[in-house]
Amino acid sequence: MAKTLLIKNALVLARMDDARTEVAGGDLLIEGNVIKAVGKRLRAKGGTPVSGAGTPASGADRTIDASGCVVVPGFVNTHHHLYQTLTRNLPAVQDKKLFDWLLYLYEVWRHVTPEDVHVSAQVGLGELLLTGCTTSSDHFYLFPGGKSANLIDREIEGAASVGMRFHACRGSMSRGRSKGGLPPDDVVQTEDEILKDCERLVHKLHDPKPFAMTRIALAPCSPFSVTTELLKLTAELAKKWGVRMHTHLAETIDEETFCLELHKKRPLDYMESVGWLEGGRSWFAHAVHMNEEESRRMGATRTGVAHCPSSNLRLGSGIAPVRMYLDHKVPVGPGVDGSASNDCSAMLAEVRQAMLVARVRSGVASMPARDALWLATRGGAAVLGRDDIGELSPGKAADVAVFDVSGIDFAGSLSDPVAALLFCGASHKAKHVLVDGKVVVEDGRLTLVDEAAVARKANKLSRRLLEEAA
Repeated sequence: MAKTLLIKNALVLARMDDARTEVAGGDLLIEGNVIKAVGKRLRAKGGTPVSGAGTPASGADRTIDASGCVVVPGFVNTHHHLYQTLTRNLPAVQDKKLFDWLLYLYEVWRHVTPEDVHVSAQVGLGELLLTGCTTSSDHFYLFPGGKSANLIDREIEGAASVGMRFHACRGSMSRGRSKGGLPPDDVVQTEDEILKDCERLVHKLHDPKPFAMTRIALAPCSPFSVTTELLKLTAELAKKWGVRMHTHLAETIDEETFCLELHKKRPLDYMESVGWLEGGRSWFAHAVHMNEEESRRMGATRTGVAHCPSSNLRLGSGIAPVRMYLDHKVPVGPGVDGSASNDCSAMLAEVRQAMLVARVRSGVASMPARDALWLATRGGAAVLGRDDIGELSPGKAADVAVFDVSGIDFAGSLSDPVAALLFCGASHKAKHVLVDGKVVVEDGRLTLVDEAAVARKANKLSRRLLEEAA
């Protein structure tokens, strides 16, 4: 019989079900990796208490006391570039806009190794777990010549080592500088190399079943770094293999100008012309510069958006029209984006940022705290094409974040503890986090890896990377 775990006495348990139910004094019963019940004064049936863990009163193998805490579904991150954790905060690009930022950093990233990929995944995903995120995608598109074998496999190994539910987006760049693109030619691949590795990864590692810990998506980098033919082939293969597609789109005005000059189309029109608005299989990172008509088309085709507010602010790209997207039924989930354009991967901080920037763009009532939390849970799940995560209901995956709101930084805010998660708090860290029923953060610390050792290793690799680039 599967082990049982009972989370008890939550100050508030926000289920994020269709009714947006919130249970004061709520309990959550987990059996194995699945939520079995939500309510009050729950008791496991047949559980055998373990010394120091369960209690006779609960009947569960383990009990977690959530007194003074808000319990929510684990957050879902829809866009990242994990390798960039090794190049945070570089002085030379702190004040650059996107294209100039990329041109500089490509000269550093061309030295990335498989070890860099593995450790940076541990760093970025560990940071996400510590701030309540339980499912993350990653868009990996950089394959330096001679070092590119199985890089996606290495980051999937990194995700497993910290306990993250993971969607690996097999990115690609096929248009180097010699063909009018931005990246150096030695970090791009031929279309044949790209498609062969995509097929290998889908057949080897993609798990389409409910509660899957690893899924694969096909993810050409952007309209200005891949060929039209690759985008078309990607759409055909994604349909054939039953996987999703992801790319950057409409992040900057420079990109819009590039598409108009090269393809005589706005970015969304161009992607539609290559088959990316069919079947509800796609989601786009950023989508800052879209109009109302384009928003309607995205909603009608269930084409999703990874909203990355901190990165968009950091690079001066603009503020995505999220309220407009939601009004047109476009799936939207938050993305922390790469750590070289955000400098942190704190998920709760990104959700707060999404709430704030929407108010600047669309008015103070355009993004209530609960709507932002909905984006981080149900919204992110929809963007990644999942209906088994993002909700605390029986039959859903046991992915849970527990935030302590009893401290001085929340004092005076408990008239609405759920909204306090975004309006208050000096730290974005969770107290406990569960993924697939396993406790991966306990008392604010990762349980499966040594945080200090990972940080030391990452700093050593970062120094080596910058020295090689210099």
